[in-house]
Amino acid sequence: MGINKRDEGKKVNSNINVTPMVDVMLVLLIIFMVITPMLNNKVNVDLPKADAAVVMEDANKEDAVVVAVTRDGRTFLGGDQVTLDDLGPKISAKLENKTSKEVFMRADIRANYGKVMDAVDGIRSAGVSQLGLLTERTDDTGATTTKK
Repeated sequence: MGINKRDEGKKVNSNINVTPMVDVMLVLLIIFMVITPMLNNKVNVDLPKADAAVVMEDANKEDAVVVAVTRDGRTFLGGDQVTLDDLGPKISAKLENKTSKEVFMRADIRANYGKVMDAVDGIRSAGVSQLGLLTERTDDTGATTTKK
């Protein structure tokens, strides 16, 4: 009777299995693709649609001053909720060191017209030279921003 020795334990597997790493990276990629557009707008509003939209690339810049009016009449400067009395001074402070005095406004399609006009008055009281009203384009080219 002989004793058989198995030498399988002495062999080292030098192959790296990258399949789990690829799976994790794809899941992270999908998560970032979904979350990134939400971070850009900060406040969710349903923008009105316009046929004659003009693309405004400056609205997507990180340092752009964006005012949003929600459906329930709340006013936001960037991602922070502000009162209409504080809107003008806060916009003035943000535009103090900028050469372009341009502000972009995102108003919900179902927002009260009076609330939107109150926000426009607050923006104008800050000495803003240009106000861009952001909308979505209705044609097949996708969502863009317009200035009217």
